[in-house]
Amino acid sequence: MAGLLLAFTSCLDDDDHYSLDKFWVQMGIVDKSSTDKYTVSLDDGSVVIPVAGYYSGTSLKDSQRVLVNYTILSDKQVNETLKEYYVKVNAVKKVLSKGILDLTPAIEDSIGNDPIVVKDYWISKKQLLNIRLLYYGNYKVHYINLVKQPGNLTSGQQPIQLMLKHNENRDFRDFPMSALVTFDLAAIRIPGLDSVRFRVEYEDYNGKTNSFEGVSHY
Repeated sequence: MAGLLLAFTSCLDDDDHYSLDKFWVQMGIVDKSSTDKYTVSLDDGSVVIPVAGYYSGTSLKDSQRVLVNYTILSDKQVNETLKEYYVKVNAVKKVLSKGILDLTPAIEDSIGNDPIVVKDYWISKKQLLNIRLLYYGNYKVHYINLVKQPGNLTSGQQPIQLMLKHNENRDFRDFPMSALVTFDLAAIRIPGLDSVRFRVEYEDYNGKTNSFEGVSHY
């Protein structure tokens, strides 16, 4: 599912003339490995190269997950599969990115058991699960984690059972808030397979256990 981004972006169409009043909003990963500036590898496989706007990237780190808002100035077809876009960056938002934790006694209390609502989810390339969340709070920092039972995984355990955990840090549930989180699914990769099925459970504010399923392709 990719409804979150498509709801407020235009399509990257070669017939577009890249008008300055158009913009795109997409998720990607920052690359600062070879320069003091940065590029963004988008989830669709293309690369955004900032040449105007907020392009210094001084607060960004290499391999950081971001949501980038940009206006295309020009493009370049590098090869059959790679296209580069030279852009004016309008805004960059850092996206919380985490791995999957083993549910051990040492962390069981700290990860929390507070309710959460999944509004949307989709799987990107590179085994990334993206989740758009709704929760209630006021002023404290909330913690979101995806956990599994410890131990080696086998193909017979599919779908792999995962739990989405929320610790509201004793915050007041005064205002609805939203969050976008990316989880790296590499921890549930099973040797010998090219994909793995998984199931995520979470509890909502009505005390109901909800779930969704997906497939991660390597």
